[in-house]
Amino acid sequence: MTPEMELMLKGYGMTTAQILYRMPDHPTLLQTYIWQHYDLAPEFPEMKSFLKFWQEKLDGPLHSVRYVHRKLIAANEWRALKGEFIIH
Repeated sequence: MTPEMELMLKGYGMTTAQILYRMPDHPTLLQTYIWQHYDLAPEFPEMKSFLKFWQEKLDGPLHSVRYVHRKLIAANEWRALKGEFIIH
C-alpha cells in the first residue's frame, strides 16, 4: 500500500494552498506560491506549521492564503472544502 493511501485511510485529504505574499524588495507587489500536502481538515496542522515556518524563516510577509481540501469519502466520491485566511 502506498504512503498516500495510508494517509487517506487515516482521514487525511489533499490540501492545495495558494499563498500570496509581498515581495521583500518591492512591498507593493504580490507574488504567489503554491503549496500542496496531505492534511487534516478543518484544523490543517500541516499547513499551519508551514505558514509558521514561513513567517519565522522566510522573507516576504504573508498577505493571504486560499486553500482547497479534497478528501476521499467513498470509492469514487470526494468532498471538497474551500476557504481563505486573510493575514495582512
